Amino acid sequence: MKPVWIVDDDQAIRWVLEKALGRAGIATRTFSQAPDVLEALQEGTPAALVSDIRMPGGSGLDLLRQIKERHPGLPVIVMTAFADLDSTVSAFQGGAFDYLAKPFDINDAVTLIQRAVKESAEPEAQSGANEPPTERWMMTQSSSTSMQEVFRAIGRLAQSRVTVLITGESGTGKELVARALHGHGARASGPFVALNAAAIPRDLLEAELFGHERGAFTGASNLRRGRFEEAHGGTLFLDEIGDMPLELQTRLLRVLAEGSFYRVGGAQPVRVDVRIVAATHQPLEQRVQQGLFREDLFHRLNVIRLRLPPLRERREDIPALANHFLAASARALGVAPKRLTPEAMATFTRFDFPGNVRQLENFCHWLTVMAPGQTIDSEDLPPEVRALDDPSFAASAAPTLITGTTAPPVGAVPAAVPHQAAGDWTQSLQRDAQARLGRGEPAVMATLTRQFERVLLQSALDACRGRRVEAAARLGIGRNTITRKLRELGIEDE
Repeated sequence: MKPVWIVDDDQAIRWVLEKALGRAGIATRTFSQAPDVLEALQEGTPAALVSDIRMPGGSGLDLLRQIKERHPGLPVIVMTAFADLDSTVSAFQGGAFDYLAKPFDINDAVTLIQRAVKESAEPEAQSGANEPPTERWMMTQSSSTSMQEVFRAIGRLAQSRVTVLITGESGTGKELVARALHGHGARASGPFVALNAAAIPRDLLEAELFGHERGAFTGASNLRRGRFEEAHGGTLFLDEIGDMPLELQTRLLRVLAEGSFYRVGGAQPVRVDVRIVAATHQPLEQRVQQGLFREDLFHRLNVIRLRLPPLRERREDIPALANHFLAASARALGVAPKRLTPEAMATFTRFDFPGNVRQLENFCHWLTVMAPGQTIDSEDLPPEVRALDDPSFAASAAPTLITGTTAPPVGAVPAAVPHQAAGDWTQSLQRDAQARLGRGEPAVMATLTRQFERVLLQSALDACRGRRVEAAARLGIGRNTITRKLRELGIEDE
């Protein structure tokens, strides 16, 4: 096995590391300055390299940069007695495997070096350069029976112009299915236009759908075509259709029945040829019973229904999806893709992913940014996932979910909640529910669910200082979901 190289101008540090690694069965070679290391690299490479930052004859960060240019796969651990933000960031930006601040615990240092050696001995990860785009990959690759049924349905429906209703939890990929129906059908050359009914304010939604004439209202200085006109000859995807206001449901029903509509402020009908694909995470039958959704519109939309299974119902897809997202995230950041150990992948696969595929993608972004090495062990996983093996960890761990590739700001995490608190509030909930049921109160579940969601959403907004996108990420729900929930609960108006 190749030795570990130690570079430090302090003879005592070299001696301590040399003896400790020797007891662990790891051979070493020591250097006192960077130029000697560069010269030795012409003869061969070590299993890993441990380098101080401040040394006479050359900076450890300069040495790191030169090594990564010549040997990008060589793990380099940077250590310094002058730990500061700039040097830490510079080390990781330069491709350091990890950062070791002096004074350090010798056992921790040996464990870190052993991990670097193990990674160096493993075959290099695939570059991921030939990975297909996420949308196409997700719609063509799956080993689960439930998704194979979805694929077959897309194949049967693509050439038809029949209306399709896609149902499934947030984050399952409903828009991807809609795009696949459009892209594989006879209308593929036409436009695909998407509109999210939950993301647009009620007062603007009508104009977004149907457009407006010049002067129709204050600020309407020009004629504007709506989404229906934009989708002429193609497909209009109406996402979160269950959140559409009742008055607009009536107008939508008329368009579906007659194929024409009036712009806001208009006097002449506009005819369109549009295929409708709608989607919702809500049970529309229940909303019909509650008087929140028109029954006739429901039957118009529910010609063919496709249900997308949540990720927990197709766990066999999680490993392939995780590897794909890790490769995609690495490409976006311009770094080598990371890989999960079998133990970490097993833990990942057991997680329920309430945010479904979107949450899995966010976790993979987080791991690409935050995991210390190229190989991701169980202890590197986000706290939410690690809690599967250590339930007490969930109470003290900081939320780690991120959106895109930006980590949550340091210090924005609320204080840890004592583990006992979980049992306290559930017992209180049980007593409250029993009291309500005992006095014959109607709709107990709806009442308590509304109260629970209100407290949870308000707490998340307070913790994130009102930033909705961050609050949604911390809760593991989609941006559109939090917008809809805030409006339903009246928090938006407050």
